[in-house]
Amino acid sequence: MTYSIWIVPSDEDEGFIAVALELPGCSAFGETEEEALAEVKVAVDLWLKTAYEEGREIPEPGGREILAAILAGKGAAREQMV
Repeated sequence: MTYSIWIVPSDEDEGFIAVALELPGCSAFGETEEEALAEVKVAVDLWLKTAYEEGREIPEPGGREILAAILAGKGAAREQMV
């Protein structure tokens, strides 16, 4: 499965926050965009593994629609696919 990742500058730190749009609570921080992306890929893997082990529903990828709605109201963000 390929999930969309939204990467934005952190308002509190001099780094970046990466969020897996379809996976509630799945995010990571990095000092650079690349580091945030690498960290959120690990977080996505752990989120999916935990959800599977606990028998929770795993959301289908659909982040492009979510991202389009976010970008329509907020300006620029960087999208990555994992």
